[in-house]
Amino acid sequence: MLPSQELRKLAPEVDPLRIGCGWKPEDLDKVQVFIESTFGDSHPGSCHLDRLVEKARQGVAEAGGYGARYFCTDMCDGESQGHDGINFSLASRETIANMIEIQANATPFDAGVFIASCDKGMPGNLMGLARLNIPSVVVPGGTMAAGPDLLTLEQLGMYSAKYERGEIDKEKLDWAKHNACPSCGACSFIGTASTMQIMSEALGLALPGSALLPATSPDLLEYARKAGAQAVRLAQTEGMKPRDIVTKESFENAIMVHAAISGSSNALLHIPAIAHEFGIEITGETFDRLHRSAHYLLDLRPAGRWPAEFFYYAGGVPAIMEEIKSCLHLDAMTVTGKTLGENLEELKKNGFYERCQYWLDQSNARRGLTVRKEDIIRPYDRAIGTEGSVAVLKGNLAPEGAVIKHTACPKEMFEAVLTARPFDSEEECIDAVLHHRVQPGDAVFIRYEGPKGSGMPEMFYTSEAISSDQELGKSIALITDGRFSGASTGPVIGHCSPEAQAGGPIALVEEGDLIYLNVMERKLEIVGIAGKRMSPEEVGQVLAERKKNWQPKPPKYKKGVLRLFSKLAASPMKGAYLDYDAE
Repeated sequence: MLPSQELRKLAPEVDPLRIGCGWKPEDLDKVQVFIESTFGDSHPGSCHLDRLVEKARQGVAEAGGYGARYFCTDMCDGESQGHDGINFSLASRETIANMIEIQANATPFDAGVFIASCDKGMPGNLMGLARLNIPSVVVPGGTMAAGPDLLTLEQLGMYSAKYERGEIDKEKLDWAKHNACPSCGACSFIGTASTMQIMSEALGLALPGSALLPATSPDLLEYARKAGAQAVRLAQTEGMKPRDIVTKESFENAIMVHAAISGSSNALLHIPAIAHEFGIEITGETFDRLHRSAHYLLDLRPAGRWPAEFFYYAGGVPAIMEEIKSCLHLDAMTVTGKTLGENLEELKKNGFYERCQYWLDQSNARRGLTVRKEDIIRPYDRAIGTEGSVAVLKGNLAPEGAVIKHTACPKEMFEAVLTARPFDSEEECIDAVLHHRVQPGDAVFIRYEGPKGSGMPEMFYTSEAISSDQELGKSIALITDGRFSGASTGPVIGHCSPEAQAGGPIALVEEGDLIYLNVMERKLEIVGIAGKRMSPEEVGQVLAERKKNWQPKPPKYKKGVLRLFSKLAASPMKGAYLDYDAE
């Protein structure tokens, strides 16, 4: 018997209460589908999702089911930048997962459709559906259009930093502000939102070809309708649940796709946390191992040339997978009830790539461009790079690891010895950067910004201030136990673990310490004290003495969700999920 029908037997109030919501008596006997979304007026990535919800509901009805709408709106990292609102960002991922768990366990359903677009909404939904483990289909909410001159939102940090330095006037800054977000959808670059939409498909939980379409595309509405119908079919016939689909091989496929797209470094927070909900261990070392020889193919911003709107025009996730097919587990199961390999073969036959080309031709005609598919997704033998896109660095500064997106880092900073300039908050650091109190050759530290310190906010404005400075962008490094926006570029290293608030070595760094960075050898080390090179043993002795005198800072938050998050959050390199065993 389906869970919904068991519920009706146990709780006789269910039928009248649902009739009070507008259900018809005949709907009560149907497959009941939980349609969860992050719809709300919080930002462009979620404000249009009600349309996808209704299309999914239509697909559910056409397949003989009944769809019930549930919502847990996500916050916007962009609107939260520059103030303490960003501290709530990562904690919101846990809250969304918790809310999904509450909603669908309080009233069991037979299947689910999960609709989200953005940074924490998509991973929160993926974590939530893993906990529920009912037949489920994910609908990625798509990406916004690029503005005039192909302007995209991640460029706004550059415009803002240039305005602060007096390099552009207010009129130019206002032009960028008024044109950077011309439509609904996730920001049009391969940031965290776009990356996690792509990851949902790469894991086999979204329909093939459905990730990161233009949010205004009629094709996206059709995918939502098909997702609703597929959820009913899974409940009626296949009975396949997320834990039947997602395996360690699924995560390895997703990480290979992540390498090929030069995905956001925040995926190293979200993928391990999602895997944890599936009972699978994925670590930074997994990413580093798979990225080391992976081909990086996607020429989209922030590391490449084109906006994310062009991703679907070039064939989307299936086109990426075709190029790296030899590196994938093609026998991995997917939400279609077929393997990944079977899905890829079917797409070649059903006109998928021809439709993508049609939209590319339309885009070119509208903009006066001559962009080809190969300009967006490079062929495997003409890869942009062959060392993936992220690296996990280790050493006495980051024993558990730290993350760098090396595809967005100047080659000049792949190996360097730098002089430490520690700051205990982002506000102090960005003021020093913008007013030229940071010099070439400095290693700028922002610490006490990890999950236990302040919730692990993004250091977006500081990273943009550095990368947009022609001199500093190629001569200093920014190292933090916080994280970066998926739009961040430049010599930036995040997730430094253990974090400062937990007593990690980053808390012990002092002005004038010498920091050795070597991206290709994966090293991040303190190699000298007060400007003098020392042996590892000597450095270790100094750090041990400093540790004796170190005390954690008083908790920044004394109550509420951030107090809970700071108390229970796992290490950044483990995914910063709520580790209830830590109580």
